[in-house]
Amino acid sequence: MKVERTGLPGLLRITPQVFPDARGSFFEAFRAERYAAHGIPAQFAQDSVSESRKGVLRGLHFQWPHAQGKLVYVLVGDVFDVAVDVRSGSPTFGKWEGHRLSASNRAQLWIPEGFAHGFLALTDRAVFAYKCTAPYDPASEQAIRWDDEDLAIDWPIREPVLSPKDAAAPRLRDIDPMRLPR
Repeated sequence: MKVERTGLPGLLRITPQVFPDARGSFFEAFRAERYAAHGIPAQFAQDSVSESRKGVLRGLHFQWPHAQGKLVYVLVGDVFDVAVDVRSGSPTFGKWEGHRLSASNRAQLWIPEGFAHGFLALTDRAVFAYKCTAPYDPASEQAIRWDDEDLAIDWPIREPVLSPKDAAAPRLRDIDPMRLPR
């Protein structure tokens, strides 16, 4: 597998080795010891899968104080995936990176605790997988507005389909700093 560091400390882009043949292909989506060698935990508490139609934007979400690290990848389709550093005091606080993840490129992102995460479905159908280091905790869940002008995320769409909760999310600067990871 190929592991690339990004401009945000802790955020990794992983491309597994794919073994194609006449029947299709095979790749390891996760192997504990290989990922642990790059600082990714071997223990995950929850796996989740979401399915979205083209134009659906999910996020930007994070949990605090019961934070989650996430290993994410696409099973069907194509997405624009975004991670935002929301760690109070971090030198890259409020900085974001976007990566195209797809079933064809097999790329994964390791999003450590302290990052907000969201993605936009770019194909008619996108099936997205998450391996999370902690279970979903509704009391800790928070969201940041997808089009927060301070973040200036360059989403490849101007009018996404949003959940009511995501449409009403605050800007990062409007979140009480005590409710942000440190």
